[in-house]
Amino acid sequence: MTPADADFHQLWKTKYSKLVFRKSDTVPEELHQMVQESFLTLRKHDCFFQDLVRIKGKDFFTPVSRILIGNPGCTYKYLNTRLFTVPWPTEGYEIKYCSPQIHDACKALIKLNDYLHIEAVKALQGQNLLESKETEDTPVIDREQNFATSLREKGSVSQDQSSFCVPEDDFTSLNSRTSYNVTLLNYMDPLQMLYLKQEPYFGMGNMAVSWHHDENLVERSTVAVYSYSCEGSPAEETYDQKLQGRDPAVWHVGLKVAWDIETPGLAIPLHQGDFYLMLDDLNMTHQHCVLAGFSPRFSSTHRVADCSRGTLEYIFGQCELALQNLQTDSNSGALSLKSLETAVVKQVEEIHNEVEFEWLRQFWFQGKRYLKCTDWWLKPMAKLEEYWRKMETMSSLVLHEVRKKEQTEEQRNETISCFLLVLTERQRLRKEWTASDALFAESLTSLLMEMMILPSVTITRCPSVWRRFCMPLTSCYVGCRHHFTSTLTGVTIFSALWSVVGIHQMTGNSQNCRLVI
Repeated sequence: MTPADADFHQLWKTKYSKLVFRKSDTVPEELHQMVQESFLTLRKHDCFFQDLVRIKGKDFFTPVSRILIGNPGCTYKYLNTRLFTVPWPTEGYEIKYCSPQIHDACKALIKLNDYLHIEAVKALQGQNLLESKETEDTPVIDREQNFATSLREKGSVSQDQSSFCVPEDDFTSLNSRTSYNVTLLNYMDPLQMLYLKQEPYFGMGNMAVSWHHDENLVERSTVAVYSYSCEGSPAEETYDQKLQGRDPAVWHVGLKVAWDIETPGLAIPLHQGDFYLMLDDLNMTHQHCVLAGFSPRFSSTHRVADCSRGTLEYIFGQCELALQNLQTDSNSGALSLKSLETAVVKQVEEIHNEVEFEWLRQFWFQGKRYLKCTDWWLKPMAKLEEYWRKMETMSSLVLHEVRKKEQTEEQRNETISCFLLVLTERQRLRKEWTASDALFAESLTSLLMEMMILPSVTITRCPSVWRRFCMPLTSCYVGCRHHFTSTLTGVTIFSALWSVVGIHQMTGNSQNCRLVI
């Protein structure tokens, strides 16, 4: 249902009451201007990238381009891909940005983050008050229909945020569920997409993002989404078909009850500067999608990411725990293991796997995309690589120690059995990553050929410092008789490839060009 349907308001109240929507005129104009300029700045500096994600064992490029901004050292993992934050300005951290404009953009986003945090706390407290009074919530503020009641009239929205107070006994709970540590920024221009999937259940048209729950979040935490569609763009085409009352030119957020296609879904129009909040357990009990309009659109999706295993502080702590089992002889400098106890060996080797597959490979597989904004991650990743080298040595020492005569056969068998389990998993994951690397090169070749941009493409692999991880950088050597312009999309081939795979260097000329990823 859309706002044009008579039962839209009632459906929202009864089935989607934990969705709170705010029109753009409730947000300070100064904040609008800062945030929207930050989007355009990041786009101008080529900071948005399509991610290679895994769905049901298959790898896909996301149609939406993204960048993660947030607390220094935080990561966010979705669909088997770990994103690393471009850190926003934070007291106590030295962050060197590639330009003052990128610094200002990140600063604007942390201001938006603070604003949405306070709005989310207010909305949650308002919801609690309404529930305690057994009063029905009316979260709808709509452009198409003039509803008689809004949250502002009920007093749950204050024009001056500083006047809002939260009871002290509720503050800890509300704060932990609304203290956003990352924002995932999205960008897509629908008219530049070759294909968009159709919404399968309610006939709502093109989807920019399919039905899903947001992953890797603190339980019952609120998600806040600020939307900025570039209205007034040249996209004036219209569709002949009627899509369940939805205006196909306008972006919408769609919601449905999870695993239920009998209850009607909602399609809520999103205009420039609107934002919405998914409160409490809405993200768990419902699914949402994003329905594409005609104009390009940015969004900033603020989340309380579950960072229990996703921060530098955590993984450095794990490394230091593992290295407690490594000792150096004070005279010879020889390395040895303090213990061969099964539990200790297992713990060290599992941390070894975690460092390699959840951090080093995830970071370097994405290439040098983060250098478009800052080099902040290079030092910690170098430190992690050094930890990894030491753990590689520790794996060798396990094999060395079990050969010694001091080991009884029972001790030896127990240690080897434990060690082989983790080593087998490591080998499986290395093969999986190698296969993903080959698929990446194959997908890139197919992409170029299908778009008819280039007559022939040859992918070769260049050795690099990461070859020991089976992760060589990929280079494409391209021969072309024409200048690098796609008549299909109207953008340069370099720009098109940059947005997909993160090309960071182009050399040569129109006759013989080398693109390095």
